[in-house]
Amino acid sequence: MARCEVCGNDYGMSFEVHAQGAVHVFDCFSCAIHRMAPICEHCKVQVIGQGVEAEGHWYCGAHCARAEGKVGIIDKV
Repeated sequence: MARCEVCGNDYGMSFEVHAQGAVHVFDCFSCAIHRMAPICEHCKVQVIGQGVEAEGHWYCGAHCARAEGKVGIIDKV
């Protein structure tokens, strides 16, 4: 068993996420999202889907990126 780094639950079915040279241990997807999902710099929602990265900043979509002055960004339909 391994202890979740977010909630501390010691769970037999915990899992590891390997990202950017680090290893993280979680007991559920909601804890993984809480710790790892970037935050939209405009509306402050956690970016769980594809999101938009522009000039080193993360946004939940093109609308929020444009609201922050980023140009030439469109959502795929």
